[in-house]
Amino acid sequence: MPNLSKLNASNPKVWVVIGVGLAGVLILAEVHRRRLNAKSSVSEDFGAFVERFELLPHPQPPPPAARLPLSGLTFAISDNFDVKGYITGYGSADWKRTHEATSNTAEAVKTMLRNGATCVGKTVMDQLGFGILGENKNYGTPINPQKPSYVPGGSSSGSAVAVAAQIVDFAIGIDSVGCIRVPAAFCGIFGFRPSHGLVSTVGVLPNSQSLDTIGWFASDPSMLHRVGHALLRLSPLEPKRTRRIIIADDLFQLSKVPLQKTVSVVSKAMENLSGYGKPKHIQFGQFIASNVPSLELFFEDSSNKQTAATLRALSSAMLLLQRHEFKINHEEWVKSIKPKLDPDISNRVWAAINTTQENVKTLYKVKVEIRAALRNLLKDDGILIIPTVCDPPLKLHSKKSLLAESQDRTYGLLGITSMSGGCQAAIPLGIHDDSPVSISLVASHGTDKFLLDTVLDMYSSLQQEASIISSSSPLPDTNSNMDTAELLKEKGNAAYKGKQWNKAASFYTEAIKLNDANAAYYSNRAAAYLELGCYQQAEEDCSKAIALDKKYVKAYLRRGTAKESLLFYKEAAEDFKHALVLEPQNKVASQAEKRLRKLIG
Repeated sequence: MPNLSKLNASNPKVWVVIGVGLAGVLILAEVHRRRLNAKSSVSEDFGAFVERFELLPHPQPPPPAARLPLSGLTFAISDNFDVKGYITGYGSADWKRTHEATSNTAEAVKTMLRNGATCVGKTVMDQLGFGILGENKNYGTPINPQKPSYVPGGSSSGSAVAVAAQIVDFAIGIDSVGCIRVPAAFCGIFGFRPSHGLVSTVGVLPNSQSLDTIGWFASDPSMLHRVGHALLRLSPLEPKRTRRIIIADDLFQLSKVPLQKTVSVVSKAMENLSGYGKPKHIQFGQFIASNVPSLELFFEDSSNKQTAATLRALSSAMLLLQRHEFKINHEEWVKSIKPKLDPDISNRVWAAINTTQENVKTLYKVKVEIRAALRNLLKDDGILIIPTVCDPPLKLHSKKSLLAESQDRTYGLLGITSMSGGCQAAIPLGIHDDSPVSISLVASHGTDKFLLDTVLDMYSSLQQEASIISSSSPLPDTNSNMDTAELLKEKGNAAYKGKQWNKAASFYTEAIKLNDANAAYYSNRAAAYLELGCYQQAEEDCSKAIALDKKYVKAYLRRGTAKESLLFYKEAAEDFKHALVLEPQNKVASQAEKRLRKLIG
């Protein structure tokens, strides 16, 4: 045991070894403690906050004066609002590193404090206000309380999550190209984008000042209403007006949510309310194409004025305007700092910096024309009903191709209010396929109180109808004489040839009621739906036809056409490819697949 005899208490090397060992144990314990604390902190606030602090409200006035309207409420703000003594981080570690603490507080925050609310911190947002997903590698992506493994939506992701997780009573953020509306839809809460220019943006970092608008989140219509009245400084009294409801049928075709859970809910809810006329229906894409002539420049194919093409043109104009103004605001900083950004955000930022916009005047002209068009359509008593987004939230870290396709579909819807400068309320309407459903009410510029009052007035009826539809089970189809079904199909074919597509669809529907196992009936009805612009129903019918007959080429072709019209280019290409496998010489399928492969890249 010669070596052990050297390890005694009088040997100084023993104490060095023991000291180093103890230090290592303590360091590991501290690291473990900090990791546990960090996880606990994230689980407590869902990763919503960049910074926690407390800004106390103005003192309550002495009796008999009324209490301040937001007294006792807490709120959070996105990381692009100035707070005196804090660095405004803009969602970017590089921005925060290269800027100093501000000397004043944003006007919107002051307004909330003057009305009695307490600010409890700044929330995570997409870097530099770009993007609508809500992912942030600098500060982590806030956890969507509705779907934890899915994106919360952005750019005001943390503010939406803080409300959805009931950490605060309400939250404010900026909506440029959908940054309030998308996270409200994805997190299943209320979001309001007010008319452009009505809320002061002094003390807020600009992304695109022609599009930037301060909006807010709430978990119920009453809170949405209270915050709106305070922030917009609205009078509580206004004469009650009748309301005209206009439903954009073609826009709901772009949504993955069945019409039964959206359009039907709205229509039935109106029957239970006084002061509402019977809802009118509109092909909104055609309306915009006809009333916004400056949009002509942004169509990819001037001969194609279908809804999807019109929305792409509107989306293109909006994103080009955002790029142009972002470049004016931040080109010098981006070029000198070369910030480390998420890949999707980086692509957008550098596209903005490296693009010289040649048609700037036309971009602003589109804004003027679409505002006038909506004013003529809605006036002071009209409410346009549209889907808030096209798709449910994507999974975290989704593939680039899925991101591009989803954003391409959604930006067109978002461009309606962003470019017109009107006001929009995103309203949660239950769940479909485990994802939140959201519809939006849109009103013309300056009618914000009217819109807020409408949301408060009609929401309970909407909620009741949504609950009834969710709990009801579909009626079973009836089967009857096959010869009668065939006769109805032939009548449908004759109506189709005579371009009486509504009549044709009705005949095919009656045939399906008598015999729901015939693939041709579904495929033929899909053809009629395609002519009517009912792309979602056409896709569903084709899927049923294919389920009944996996070699039904026409069904693949028609489903591919429906998916292409809904901007699902990759899925459409797969359908045309399948048709080619079944019929290698099919020219329609071949040409369509080649066209779509170019679009997909």
